[in-house]
Amino acid sequence: MKPIIIAENLSKQYRIVTRQAPYSTLRESLASAVRAPARIITRNGCSEETRIWALQDVSFEVMPGEVIGVIGRNGAGKSTLLKILSRITEPTTGQVDLYGRVGSLLEVGTGFHAELTGKENIYLNGAILGMRKAEIDKKFDEIVSFAEIEKFLDTPVKYYSTGMYMRLAFAVAAHLEPEILLVDEVLAVGDAEFQEKCIGKIGNVAKDGKTVLFVSHNMHAISALTHRSILLSQGRCTYDGKTPGAISSYVREHKLAGLTYTDQPSPSAPRITRVELITSEPMNVQSSEMPMDVLFEITTPSPLRGASLSFQALNSLKQPVVHLWTFDSERPMCRQEGKFNLKCHIPKLRLYMGNYDLNVYFSERAGGRLFQVIEGVCPFEVVMYGRYREFEWKPSDCIYLEEAEWHIKRVPREDRAPGPAYQPI
Repeated sequence: MKPIIIAENLSKQYRIVTRQAPYSTLRESLASAVRAPARIITRNGCSEETRIWALQDVSFEVMPGEVIGVIGRNGAGKSTLLKILSRITEPTTGQVDLYGRVGSLLEVGTGFHAELTGKENIYLNGAILGMRKAEIDKKFDEIVSFAEIEKFLDTPVKYYSTGMYMRLAFAVAAHLEPEILLVDEVLAVGDAEFQEKCIGKIGNVAKDGKTVLFVSHNMHAISALTHRSILLSQGRCTYDGKTPGAISSYVREHKLAGLTYTDQPSPSAPRITRVELITSEPMNVQSSEMPMDVLFEITTPSPLRGASLSFQALNSLKQPVVHLWTFDSERPMCRQEGKFNLKCHIPKLRLYMGNYDLNVYFSERAGGRLFQVIEGVCPFEVVMYGRYREFEWKPSDCIYLEEAEWHIKRVPREDRAPGPAYQPI
């Protein structure tokens, strides 16, 4: 069988121009040119440029009907790769061959015309995909039903909310029957119900034999939808193989990226300026059922009433498995300007072996201002050193270990007196 996508040595370079001097008047520019005639003066006062490689020598093949995950940290080159595959941008070097009609959902409303109505944009996108009107008519009702925009079908899309825009954009991209579907972070917008619909639809597209390239930071969705994934790191492909291996490599890379989170204080708003773990082993390695501390530093330029701080531990599939919090009403914090240190002591962390990281939330009391959401920081690994078990510890057996007591008693035969109560083992 012939591949439907062939990418050979794809590289993409961008030029970033840095302004070296503040904006000046025409008179100042002319005077400067007289004083330094050999200097190059650009229209915006820019005289230095930097070239960066968003992609470097990325090669892979995709067979018809494959669903491929594309994962990596922010700035790894994922979106650039999909833009090249969808012909939005040309590679600096290398080439890509596509043997099928491509439908893409790369950004909210890509390919939509803001002045046209939802209905008109459905037909416009279908025409861009090379579909005849009869083909679009056949899918029209299904698209509208999925997007849930019946009441706004004749409204220009510039008046749509972000959620409506995304629902329609995804519905059009997924229902107009492209042979290749490129999806970039479709789960970043929309409520939980819409996200489940998207995952279900991508799964149905794959079952119909279509090819899907799916970019997401949602490791649960990547794991559920794909069997093969490509991991990008600083523009290069560092892994191409089975999805569990790609996720493990991604987690290891993320862990080495920074064991402690730091940020600069804000002159106008309270801010978490440091998050750090004190684990039972060096390098953020934590033995299960041993103590662990989570340390926070908060810097606030003015007194704060009603502060709320919480954090979640998430597993490698980005599923929250622990949630802990504290409120100003329980223990006063940040009631004066300055710097504050908070420590959350966990006497026994009973997470099962695996890789985890933290999401942190800092706000006022319920309904108040949200100051900060910090995602995917302080990665740590839970190990099972020193825990006796007759069988070996295996990954993915569970996610949590609960304390429990086992008791046993023998059930007497009917011709004998009752036995003793349950006895501890």
